[in-house]
Amino acid sequence: MVNKNPRRSEEPIWWGLFGAGGTWFAMITPVTVLVLGILAPLGIIDAEAMSYERVADFVTSFIGALFVIGTLALPMWHAMHRLHHGMHDLKIHAGTLGKVLCYFVAGFITVLSVIFIYMV
Repeated sequence: MVNKNPRRSEEPIWWGLFGAGGTWFAMITPVTVLVLGILAPLGIIDAEAMSYERVADFVTSFIGALFVIGTLALPMWHAMHRLHHGMHDLKIHAGTLGKVLCYFVAGFITVLSVIFIYMV
């Protein structure tokens, strides 16, 4: 029988953030690590391109701020959603408290990343 009045769920919000974080972590983070962790230290990228002034200008621009917030916040939402469902799979039923705690940590990191952008 079809339920004509289904109960609304907030789960699509968490799955959306989970998917966005996983996609960011799989596609953007490796390029960021390559550029900042390998190419710049080896001198393949000009040191002037990574000067404090240029990096600060990038981070304080709109697109740079979105990049930094995405780099910090989206993988955290992915990780916390995975942790929440992983605990359930391991038969660790933390209930609503576990869910709130996981998503609070991700939200806290998101807020900290936004504050970080405004402080720069």
